[in-house]
Amino acid sequence: MGLRWNSPIAQVVAVGFICFCTSGIFNALSSMGGGGQIDSKVDENANSALYACFSVFGVLAGAIHNKLGPKWTILIGSLAYPLYAGSLLTYNHKKIAPFTIAAGGILGVGAGLLWTAQGAMMMAYPREEDKGKYIGYFWAIFNMGAVLGSFIAFGLNYSAPQGNLGDPTYIVFISIMMCGSLIALSLVSPHNVTHDDGEHIKIQPYPSWKTELTSVLKLFLDWRMLVLTPMFLSSNWFYSYQHSTVNGGYFNKRTAALNGALYWGSQIVGSWSFAHILDLQDFNRRKRALLGLAIISVAFSATWVGGIFFQKQFTEPLAEKKDFQKMGASYIGPLILYMLYGANDAAWQTYCYWLMGSLSNDATVLSRYAGYYKGIQSAGAAIAWRLNAIKTPLMTELIICFALLVASLPGALFFALRVKDYSDDDAEKTPTTEDVKADVESKEV
Repeated sequence: MGLRWNSPIAQVVAVGFICFCTSGIFNALSSMGGGGQIDSKVDENANSALYACFSVFGVLAGAIHNKLGPKWTILIGSLAYPLYAGSLLTYNHKKIAPFTIAAGGILGVGAGLLWTAQGAMMMAYPREEDKGKYIGYFWAIFNMGAVLGSFIAFGLNYSAPQGNLGDPTYIVFISIMMCGSLIALSLVSPHNVTHDDGEHIKIQPYPSWKTELTSVLKLFLDWRMLVLTPMFLSSNWFYSYQHSTVNGGYFNKRTAALNGALYWGSQIVGSWSFAHILDLQDFNRRKRALLGLAIISVAFSATWVGGIFFQKQFTEPLAEKKDFQKMGASYIGPLILYMLYGANDAAWQTYCYWLMGSLSNDATVLSRYAGYYKGIQSAGAAIAWRLNAIKTPLMTELIICFALLVASLPGALFFALRVKDYSDDDAEKTPTTEDVKADVESKEV
């Protein structure tokens, strides 16, 4: 594993720190419910605009990334994050809801660019046997930003548990987000990224805009993307329920900040441990795909059943929110549930990326897959945040989240049973003895 700046691992770590500063801090804000505001409706509507725009630009961003490259795609995308945080700071004083909602839409465009480029790098830069590991590295670094942001909010607002987040919190968050944009300037061109043995990563020559857009649109007819679409749709749907309904609706601000830190910390553990399972070399890739699906199916089922029991305790957001100090030992159960929500989310998304990464090693191709994934994921999130904003019954929200996750399993199983032990863009190569042996063993599953 090289320490060169143009090594694959260095570049993935760099984009991890960019997301640490931008989307990680945004997640800290989002997980407290209402973006740290008492009136959560404006943030819920802003999130609807955010994910509606994200769903469109997530799909289109693959073409933009393949034209501009990761540096400029990520730089442009990252600058939308401090604008959004600044709109919440402005709302603290001016109560200009349209500005915050518009900033949410702009952030949707920026997030589509950032996450598509990030996904392509994370899946294309590692070798076949290290894809889960690289996803784990990225997810750990990225979520440390949310952990840090949540602890900052907890510390700065400890003495004001029932109010908005104070101005210092937003100012610190904006400063950190701007640092992420500066890191983006250091990214190198994919053409200059090499493994330790000097081998370059795979990149297709850039086609015309028409050809690129046609390739993106063809994903909507690709059976592999279609069977994974329910999984992609469900992968961020539950954020509005977990962050706004549970964390923001049940707990006060300082407790929500503490919960957020532990939620995102659980994501680090969930992704890191699950990624290593997906890279176990004792099993061929198809068996690992099936093992991974079995693990996340059992884990999320148990967690969401626990969520049903918790949700029965309240039918609408509490007028007087719960504080961890006053709750005493009764705080432990809801906290563990919320942490499990975080770990499951990380494992679910790690699995999605790993499945897409099994299809190709080409950065150009994988940017399209990443864009499709983020587009479908964000379309689901936009609908979910709108349902949250119009005050859908809380138990109904939970049941929809759970049902969508269950509905994802048949397509994921269909895909997992067809996972190959070498990527499609390597299929023209003459398989090695090990490839043939692994492929024969996988067909016996």
